[in-house]
Amino acid sequence: MSKRFYITTAIDYVNGQPHLGHAYEKIVADVIARAQRSLGNEVFFLTGLDEHGQKVQQTALGEGKSPQKYCDELAADWRALADTLKLSIDDFVRTTEMRHKGVVQAILSRLEASGHFYKAEYTGWYSTKEETFLTEKDRRADGTFDPSYGEVIELAEENYYFKLRREQEWLIDYIENTPGFIQPSYRRNEVLGFLRNNTLEDLCSTRPAARLNWGIPVPFDPSYVTYVWFDALVNYISIPAAHGDPVVCSALGLATEGAPGLSLWPADVHLIGKDILKFHAVFWPIMLKAMGLPLPKTLLVHGWWQKDGEKMSKTTGNVVEPGKVIEEWGVDAFRYYVVRELDIGPDGNWTDTGFKARYKAELADGLGNLVNRSLSMLKRYRNGVVPRRSDELAPDAEKVVAETRRLLSEYQLQEALETIWRLVTRGNQYVDKTAPFKLAKDPAQTKRVDEVLYNLVEVCRILAVLLWPFVPETSSKIFNQLGVAGAPDKLAHAAWGGLPAGHTIGEIAALFPWREAKPTA
Repeated sequence: MSKRFYITTAIDYVNGQPHLGHAYEKIVADVIARAQRSLGNEVFFLTGLDEHGQKVQQTALGEGKSPQKYCDELAADWRALADTLKLSIDDFVRTTEMRHKGVVQAILSRLEASGHFYKAEYTGWYSTKEETFLTEKDRRADGTFDPSYGEVIELAEENYYFKLRREQEWLIDYIENTPGFIQPSYRRNEVLGFLRNNTLEDLCSTRPAARLNWGIPVPFDPSYVTYVWFDALVNYISIPAAHGDPVVCSALGLATEGAPGLSLWPADVHLIGKDILKFHAVFWPIMLKAMGLPLPKTLLVHGWWQKDGEKMSKTTGNVVEPGKVIEEWGVDAFRYYVVRELDIGPDGNWTDTGFKARYKAELADGLGNLVNRSLSMLKRYRNGVVPRRSDELAPDAEKVVAETRRLLSEYQLQEALETIWRLVTRGNQYVDKTAPFKLAKDPAQTKRVDEVLYNLVEVCRILAVLLWPFVPETSSKIFNQLGVAGAPDKLAHAAWGGLPAGHTIGEIAALFPWREAKPTA
């Protein structure tokens, strides 16, 4: 049984509707998942929802609903987003599902039996909004806490603690000796700086059920529920366990019902936002070590989006609603813009002007124009029949294909798009330079027209293959217009010469018709 390439997003907290940041993370993960499939790998792509915790309980009760009903209603909206974004997901986890709860409780029982928990009283400050305990180090110079923590209350209560502190040196050594574990490298340096300059506190892993009952009950002490982050992180292995992953099931002593399951763990990529790096780069590795499980191969950390240079806020109204943009401009235009505009790592800035500019210059006038005029000239001058093979643009295409293959393997998505667009630009320049619309008027140039047309339509076919991870609907449309059977979903099909002489293309239509409306209106 071969291991699948396993990629996850963070599971989103159900305390509101999805926004641009959520959509961006899902699209980046989908591009990586599709790219891996295109490279010939079997893939398992997981996303989902984090549904427990105090904020969910309070919000639900405030709306006069049970927490489960509140979660069910929002889950439908989040699941619909996955469909709208055309995500190629293989599973969608909700932490209120029994298949997840059972694994969390099995882990708690095993870790408690092996001495990884102890009970102690805590007296101090607690942020209800962030569901975390605060220390004096969290205070600002004037003695107050950052407003991002919301209401901070003084609390005294007993809880179970997971032993993090004793693994601090091991974790430092692991990160230092595994350079690719946290990417980009400056995020790795952030984590190492934190670990070298702070003493880890043991993780408070429970909450009293008397104060918070919307959580997974602790199996060895039902008067407590599991801390939401301890619960949420486990989704990355609870779903492999549900699919009978042998590594996870063996480590946790879970039955696999005799049937060989999917081989998923360790994860190849956990794609996360920079705000939850500590949970994934500090808590999660130590939890996995305690379980006897290997660590994920890569934590891929992305930045945040702003709108017009400012933090997005519903209060000020400067938000980007993915659904509205997609309704107006199409899902592929949205997918293209967010990946082309923002590299994985830094923060990005959405502007309506920038969106419209990329749509017009790169999608409509660039890719769309190249495909439309190449196929239109083949229809006009050769009745839509592909002439004999010519290799004039083959070196350009082969160079772009090789570079794209490397970049996709390294998760360099923005640079991969820039590389692919070199071939788009080369194709349009080739039309302008050779001017087949002029050559076609001269009967003596018949052979040259054939050569030019073959090179153009073959470039269009290769572009469809290269672009499939990014804009799958558009790639499929190009294949349909070319009259090519099957899907453009294998990078091996980007080899030059795939269009045979005598092949007849299909019907032509604009890929990116121009629209004047504002994208977020």
